[in-house]
Amino acid sequence: MNKVTIQRSFEAFLKDREQKLTLQRRQIFERVFATHDHFSAEKLFGWLHAEHRNVSRATVYRTLSLLVEGGFLESLDTGQGELLYEHILGHRHHDHMVCLDCGKIEEFYDQRIEEFQEEAARKKGFSLRSHNLRLFGVCAGCTKLRDSQEGTNRPAGQESST
Repeated sequence: MNKVTIQRSFEAFLKDREQKLTLQRRQIFERVFATHDHFSAEKLFGWLHAEHRNVSRATVYRTLSLLVEGGFLESLDTGQGELLYEHILGHRHHDHMVCLDCGKIEEFYDQRIEEFQEEAARKKGFSLRSHNLRLFGVCAGCTKLRDSQEGTNRPAGQESST
């Protein structure tokens, strides 16, 4: 789905709610769909101000809520204290792994997990509409860093067990 089609869908969504696609909302929409990264509301606000766009913080938060409500964005709670967002239209479904040390987010897709979730829902008579799987742990880079720091923090004369 291209950006023009998505924008028209967003305009129709706003019209159904008796709202308009204002200049600020259009600028937010364009910036959101210009990135493929996960971003917070504050990061988006920073991007807009760096581009000399006069968009209020409140409008950023309200517009993000509208974009999530309309199914244009998904929010991701990483447990780090703020929601992250990503646009989903035109993107294949995926799940997330979140590093508890550095906050890195790895996207992944596994057909076996998808099938297991669908089977579990069927067994319970549950009509599955969507899901959001988040795995929390420590990424390979942080694990390697921890291991190297542990090796340098050993008391003198103590050897590594590896």
